[in-house]
Amino acid sequence: MADINIQRKKSSPSPWLLILLALLVLGAIAWFLLRKDASEQTPGAPPETTASTTSAVDPAAGLSAADSMMLEAPTATPEALAAATQRDPANPDYARNGLRILSGVLVDLADRADLRDADVSEKRDVLTSATARLDDSTASLRPGFVAATGLMQAMQQKAYPALEPAVGDLLDRAAQLSGRSSTPEDQQQLREFFSRATDVVRTLNEPSK
Repeated sequence: MADINIQRKKSSPSPWLLILLALLVLGAIAWFLLRKDASEQTPGAPPETTASTTSAVDPAAGLSAADSMMLEAPTATPEALAAATQRDPANPDYARNGLRILSGVLVDLADRADLRDADVSEKRDVLTSATARLDDSTASLRPGFVAATGLMQAMQQKAYPALEPAVGDLLDRAAQLSGRSSTPEDQQQLREFFSRATDVVRTLNEPSK
């Protein structure tokens, strides 16, 4: 009788083991991909901030002193000058603010076609130079008052002959102003000067006849 070889059937791996291995492989791939995405999306370090921030930037940096003054000046109109004149002259900044507005009005008028000439342009430059340090509380204001009335006189002589007495009066008053407002007399002189100057610039603001 012939011998029959019987081979033991090899046991197949458990399906649960295969599933577990597949899950481990998928988990490793997913972890690798997520880590790669996270590293690509991580923002770089913010740029170093300097002591000079946007809020601390001087908007007038790089400008001349005169241009900086005009940049910070209030609206320069005869109405603004009239309003400033009516404020309390005892305020330490009364004369400085009034002169700043008056200078702005006159500088604008000096560029008008019917007033522009060599004398007006020269007096305009003198006024700009005399008021370049208005932001300096220690600077004298008298040169600014004198220069302002000098420019008004040049405009008056150019196209407003009827203003000669009023401008002459302002020239005399400007020469007497100290620019301070520490005494009642100083305060009264300043208020009268700005009040009369307002009347003059209102006329200068109208077209010459």
